[in-house]
Amino acid sequence: MIKTFLIVFSCFAVFMMGVFGFKDNKFRDTPIRLFPDMDEMDRVNSQSPSDLFENGRGSRPLVPGTVVNSSDESLYSLDFGAGRVGYYYTGRFEDFYGKGLPKELELNEKSAEAFLNRGQERYGIYCAVCHGETGNGEGVTSKYGIVGIANLHAPNYAADQYPEGRLYDVITNGKGNMSGYGYNIPVDDRWAIVAYVRALQNAKSIPSEELSK
Repeated sequence: MIKTFLIVFSCFAVFMMGVFGFKDNKFRDTPIRLFPDMDEMDRVNSQSPSDLFENGRGSRPLVPGTVVNSSDESLYSLDFGAGRVGYYYTGRFEDFYGKGLPKELELNEKSAEAFLNRGQERYGIYCAVCHGETGNGEGVTSKYGIVGIANLHAPNYAADQYPEGRLYDVITNGKGNMSGYGYNIPVDDRWAIVAYVRALQNAKSIPSEELSK
């Protein structure tokens, strides 16, 4: 009985592998996979036809308003600072967190606004999902029971308690349940996020009657 079962099982296993193919092997046709695990993504090759669209063309025109991600080279850098030292790369002066933004950013009245806008954009991509759009710690993940999300408007995160270098360090290396973004967000963008967090905190401290003027 057991022998018969093993023979039938072996035949079935060989049949299944023959039908669905071996992972990572190359075939003329795409193998059928019960559990694709995102190995194959729905896409259309450049200049290829597609029956999905009325004109049969796979290549589609850009959405109106589309801009190149790195259109402003002065604000976009792929320097992640791995293994480097100094305040600009670590947020520290030896064993102490530094205050203020590093001089390497070369900010002036002309570039400061664009830098802050960059920080707002990067914050919206990487931070708002947890910390919320206003920094109050009530982002999307808080709705799913994730605990320990920092409310950036709490007194202990104010500039006199939490220096800019420490904010940068947390973005880079993480803290608690938060993973570090040192290998995902370039150095300049991390400092831009720090600047935007300070802007959020400062805006929160402005009396409502002043904002209505």
